[in-house]
This record gives sequence, structure tokens and C-alpha cells, in this order.
Amino acid sequence: MDPLINPRKLGELRLGAGADIDPEAIVGYLSPRRNVSELLEIGEGARIRSGSVIYAGSKIGKGLETGHNVIIREENTIGDHFNIWNNSVIDYGCTIGHNVKIHCNIYIAQFTVIEDEVFMAPGVTVANDIHPGCPDSGDCMRGPVFKKGCRIGVNVTVVPYVTIGEGTLVGSGSVVTKDLPPGVLAYGNPARVHEDLKDLRCKQGRREAPYI
Repeated sequence: MDPLINPRKLGELRLGAGADIDPEAIVGYLSPRRNVSELLEIGEGARIRSGSVIYAGSKIGKGLETGHNVIIREENTIGDHFNIWNNSVIDYGCTIGHNVKIHCNIYIAQFTVIEDEVFMAPGVTVANDIHPGCPDSGDCMRGPVFKKGCRIGVNVTVVPYVTIGEGTLVGSGSVVTKDLPPGVLAYGNPARVHEDLKDLRCKQGRREAPYI
């Protein structure tokens, strides 16, 4: 048997017009979890590259684009023009808005909320369990909330239950342990607010104020 042929039964796929799916991708993979829908809905114009696996049980809008080896699990609701690049994972039960960009090597934990126009640089990790290993930890699991237009730098870690405010920029390598307000620059471990974005100036001198 050709190793690229997947003999596993797939779920029902409702796929919009104009899709371009590499033959090595798996679209409609059935979840091993109980009582999960076997229907996968993807809007028009999808581009799904080799090695990607998208589970049945999610609903994704138009203009989806994946890199290679992307995993999108079940029970996710994802808006239009979602871009997710190589080796990144969206775990189950997340809500993602429109025009969201997820770069390479990113993990998004279950029950995370990502609003419209959020950008995440490579290596972002999101947690959702406030006490790992507890027998009842599943009852308390909740990912963070990324408000509209916030930008998350390289290798940032975001812990459960926190909210990152609208438009806020989180600097590379930060660990976000508490809520961050909208429209600020925050960085460090733990991440702290350092200035308003409107006061931030481009250190390269390419433009005076990059976020105005």
C-alpha cells in the first residue's frame, strides 16, 4: 500500500469552492473522543499543505491557509482568512476570529479564545491547566483570551485564564501571568506594562510611530 494513502475512515466534509489540498494532507480525521461530530466544514478558497491533519467536528471559514504539518483538532470554530504555518497545533474547543495569523511552532491549548486580527510570532505556547495532574483538572481547564489585534512576540508563554488586551504588543520571550490592558507594550518574566503603544518609537528610524 502506498504509505501516503490513509485507510482510516474519514468524517463528512463540506468543502467550499476553489480548495487546493495536497494529497498528503488528511482532512476530516475522526476524533477518538466520544460524542464529537463527524462533520468538518471548510469555506471556499482553502489551501491545505502536505502533512496537515484537520479533524472532523470543526467549522472553519473561507480562505484557510496552512503550512506543512499543521494540526487542527475537533470542536474548533474558526473565522475567515485564518493563516497557520508549519508545525503548529490548534487543540480542541477553541474559538478563533477572522484574519488571524499563527506562525510556526505554536501550540494553542484547548478552550483558548483568539479574537479577530491577532498575530502570533514563532514559538508561542499557550497553557490551559492551572493545576496539571489533578484528577479534576479537566473541570477547571480554560485557555487565555487574546483580544482583537493583539500581537504576541517570539517564544512568548501565556498561562491559563489571563486576558491580553486589544491591540497590545507582548515582547519576545515574555511569560504572561496576569491580565494585560489594551494598547500597551508589555514584556518580561512576568510580563509587565512598560509604555503605551502610542508612545512607542521605531528604533530603526523607519517611521516615527509604528503603531499609530
